[in-house]
Amino acid sequence: MSPKDWWIIGLLLAFFTLNFADKAAIGLAAPDIEHDLGLTAGEYGLVSSSFFWLFAVGAVFLALVFRRIGWRWSAGLLMIAWVASMAPLTVPTTLTVLIASRVVLGFFEGPAHALCQAVVADRFPSQQRAFAGAVVNAGSSLGPLAAAPLLTWVIVTWTWHAAFAVLVAFGAVWVVIWLLVTRREPGMGPQRIATGQTVQDGPEVLPADPNGDIDVPLSSLLRTGSFWGLALLSFAGYLISSLKVSWLPSFLHDGMGYSRGTVGVLVTVPYGLAIVVLLTAGLLSGRMLRAGRSARAARGFLTMGFLCFAGLAMVAFTQVPPGGLQLGLVVAAFSINSVAFSVAFAGAADFLPRRHRPGFFGCIIAAYSVAGIVAPWLLGVVVDAADTVSQGYADGFLVVGITICVCAVVGGLLLNPARSREVLLAETERRRAAASASAGAAL
Repeated sequence: MSPKDWWIIGLLLAFFTLNFADKAAIGLAAPDIEHDLGLTAGEYGLVSSSFFWLFAVGAVFLALVFRRIGWRWSAGLLMIAWVASMAPLTVPTTLTVLIASRVVLGFFEGPAHALCQAVVADRFPSQQRAFAGAVVNAGSSLGPLAAAPLLTWVIVTWTWHAAFAVLVAFGAVWVVIWLLVTRREPGMGPQRIATGQTVQDGPEVLPADPNGDIDVPLSSLLRTGSFWGLALLSFAGYLISSLKVSWLPSFLHDGMGYSRGTVGVLVTVPYGLAIVVLLTAGLLSGRMLRAGRSARAARGFLTMGFLCFAGLAMVAFTQVPPGGLQLGLVVAAFSINSVAFSVAFAGAADFLPRRHRPGFFGCIIAAYSVAGIVAPWLLGVVVDAADTVSQGYADGFLVVGITICVCAVVGGLLLNPARSREVLLAETERRRAAASASAGAAL
């Protein structure tokens, strides 16, 4: 990686860090929000799920626009929209405004992951792609890891509104730095595909697409087993992600009995461990490829193994009493969520033509965002319906853990980049043959 590559990776890491810090803020402020607005667990779950109501719409719509305006302005405009959507929460507000703010924020955060992965896919070869993507995706853990102690202190010392004021300030600073640093950075402007070297001025000239020999419509890509494998693996990972940011602090406080101050520290542990897991998985995936292992093993089976471990740990912590063992299992279960979004996603670049990346990744995000819509709300409903809060958490997490294991196994078996490439190349040949035959018949 060149110094310029590291600059982009570092800035995207900060981008993703802020992306997940604002998600974690709601979970950390949950007791105060419920108290101030008089919410039940089910209503708070509705607030958490509202973030995902337009998440998929934003992921698909905005991702299709970004190639036309370039990565520099895409990321900058997204952060400006995030800051604007959080601004109403810096002052006393109502439930309606809170939900509206989360819906708008979710719309503009929808394409963030696809944007980051598209930049990584453009700039790095296959053997480096998983690790580069893992570094960027580490922000999904680094954000809450860095934010939890700070925002908890801000919330306890002042109010939960002050926590969002801090996030607004950090977001504004990031926009200024990003626009200054990427002003003349290659690859940040509108791009055109060609062979040749990169240029400093004008549209960025990209190297030839390694999958440019595949010429099929997007619908063909969505019918491959690898698409559904990625969708299921991502769905399993996002079940963990959405519950971690929305319910983990409340579970540690209400379900396991830890104080608010202790929760502010404990909630950072799975996020910190998740960074280690994510980087280790990225390095291991690249090493497996260099050792001659198939992309199916290095991408699909590896991700499946990590997610199954997380699902089994979640099932196990619902069956043991509160204590050190349960806390260890909770940390293990919530430390493995982002592997699917770096290692598994890297496998898509092995068969995915560049021109279809925005639409393909947008459809993946639309699929896994369903987990964010359903899981936080449904867990709140289960907690409200149970005889005790602890039993409600146990029932809800038991079902989630089993679901994670099922999705991981099916998704891992379906993700087969080499096979998908063969199928798509065969379809390309059939389409070209049919086009030639039609042209010959016309003559």
